[in-house]
Amino acid sequence: MCSPTKLDLVRSLGADHVIDYAREDFADQAHRYDLILDTAGRRSLSHLRRALAPRGTLVIVGGEGGGRLTGGFERQLRAVLLSAFCRQQLRSLTAVERREDLLFLMDVIEAGKLTPVIDRTYPLNEGQKALADADEGHGRGKKIITV
Repeated sequence: MCSPTKLDLVRSLGADHVIDYAREDFADQAHRYDLILDTAGRRSLSHLRRALAPRGTLVIVGGEGGGRLTGGFERQLRAVLLSAFCRQQLRSLTAVERREDLLFLMDVIEAGKLTPVIDRTYPLNEGQKALADADEGHGRGKKIITV
């Protein structure tokens, strides 16, 4: 699922089916998904669950916002609590960087098996601008800060 300006990019990355969120509501379609990986954090749990198969799995990646008590992980906590009362599996995932994982990624990138999509490169002194641009969510890939 992506914006209209990113449809071709997402298809070029190998997606079998792409949903233009400006024209379609993925939760109103007849198709139900066995797995939804939510990396954007812009949809409510109820909306995501409507698109999920009765025994499907929702994985929420990372936090959003900056909640006072939970630091932006409110939706993840609600999902885990709600999961105890429904047949759908609602999970959260927070990445932990490990050296061996980063070395593996470096190897597959260097071997040409994985091509990261880079939106823009910033010098270190523009790091704050890079973070602000990334927070807007309108980029066409990752922001790179060069040191």
